Amino acid sequence: MANAYQASQAIHVAATLGIADLLEDGPRSTEELAHATHTHAPSLYRLLRALSSVDVFAEYSDGRFGLTPLAEHLRTDAPSSLRAWAMFLGRPHIWSAWAYLLDSVRTGEAAFPKLHGTSSWEYWASRPEEGAIFDAAMTGLSALAAEAIMGSYDFSDIGVLADVGGGQGGLLAAILKANLALRGVLFDQPHVVANAQELLEREGVSERCQIVGGSFFEAVPTGADAYMLKSVILDWDDATATGILAKCRAAMPKGGRLLLVERLVGPPNKPDPAKFSDLNMLVMQEGRVRTTEEFARLYAAAGFRLTGVIETGSPCDIIEGTPV
Repeated sequence: MANAYQASQAIHVAATLGIADLLEDGPRSTEELAHATHTHAPSLYRLLRALSSVDVFAEYSDGRFGLTPLAEHLRTDAPSSLRAWAMFLGRPHIWSAWAYLLDSVRTGEAAFPKLHGTSSWEYWASRPEEGAIFDAAMTGLSALAAEAIMGSYDFSDIGVLADVGGGQGGLLAAILKANLALRGVLFDQPHVVANAQELLEREGVSERCQIVGGSFFEAVPTGADAYMLKSVILDWDDATATGILAKCRAAMPKGGRLLLVERLVGPPNKPDPAKFSDLNMLVMQEGRVRTTEEFARLYAAAGFRLTGVIETGSPCDIIEGTPV
């Protein structure tokens, strides 16, 4: 377990180089892969040999490498692609912040702003290349969760669904495709939604989706019947999270619904990725992954009542609330 960072970084490098895409049509030699990726062939061999030892890629007796079921997830066009996420996690600005976990545990303060002199959001906004990698990673995660979310929640009685902090619209597009009478509002920072139209058109839902740029610290669009926020509230401390939810409450009709799609911290002593996701929030931006009880308190503070938690079978569940 102490050495696990080595596998993580090796996967990041393979994802960044696009090795799985190059193997889509069959096994290839290290020399071929090195030529295609502009890398040092002996060193690339050592990387792929190591990853093959943990079932990411397969090494054959003739020296070629091929895909495995795990490696399929590193293909860009795979239905369950994690390539963008693996590329994002290994970026130097993320990697270096985790080196200061001890400092965050000692102080209770996020390491990222102290290390880089800015918040993670400002960092990505001011660096388009890094921001694009982050956006792609979030879109990929939303695609993985979309089917589970749609299979667990009935959106058919909602007229207009606003996706607050919805990125480039991947999740909202999937929900709109599955609910032909539904209309959507995609809301995020202007530089984030600037490229959303292309995705919505590609998915055939652009005519039913309004794109709005803005800040949920100031206001969110009015006129929706339900407001959905996926993996947004975990990024913020309780006071800030309550403020975001209060903006949704102010925009929402009396009979509206709040749908948070979030990880929930499970019981003690059980394997739980949410507990490590919570550490990531500690390091990155002083957010937190919460328990059901903690969400209930947030809802009450923002003018909502928690009406239920819908398990989706994915890492995220749907936490439903209504205005009080």
